[in-house]
Amino acid sequence: MFETERCLIRSLQESDFVDVKKIFANKEVRKYLGGIRQDDAIEAGLDEMLNSSDNSFYWVVREKHTDEFIGLISLDPHHDGDYLEISYQLLPHWWGAGYATEVVQVIITFALHELKLPKIVAETQTANTSSCRLLEKLGMELERTTSRFGAEQAIYCIRTS
Repeated sequence: MFETERCLIRSLQESDFVDVKKIFANKEVRKYLGGIRQDDAIEAGLDEMLNSSDNSFYWVVREKHTDEFIGLISLDPHHDGDYLEISYQLLPHWWGAGYATEVVQVIITFALHELKLPKIVAETQTANTSSCRLLEKLGMELERTTSRFGAEQAIYCIRTS
């Protein structure tokens, strides 16, 4: 478990499925992530996360004082297969208040210093300017762009210093 000033970040559990489904069914959250998923795809994805390999990590983010569900954050193999990718999805209610910055920074630090990864990546649509700004704010650098999932994607990276 990780703790920030306002958040608790703990491993995904089966009891989180109802909350996590809210992420995959939210039109705003899924705008740059391929759209809302159907129930059977959500169930399959959640099962896969719960039974993931040793090099995949899935956490839920909760508000520290109220235990309200904020979102999901993960480290798992990137599409290209060379490095782990940090991904995050927060419910819109929590956007714009620094929660993503708090939790993503903690997981970047964990990945680079505890897991001793030489590099982690993040991929987001170039159209998702808020996500691009967040990654840059946290020290990630644009490595390249590519076309994937029918849109231009920005691949960011950060290395151990």
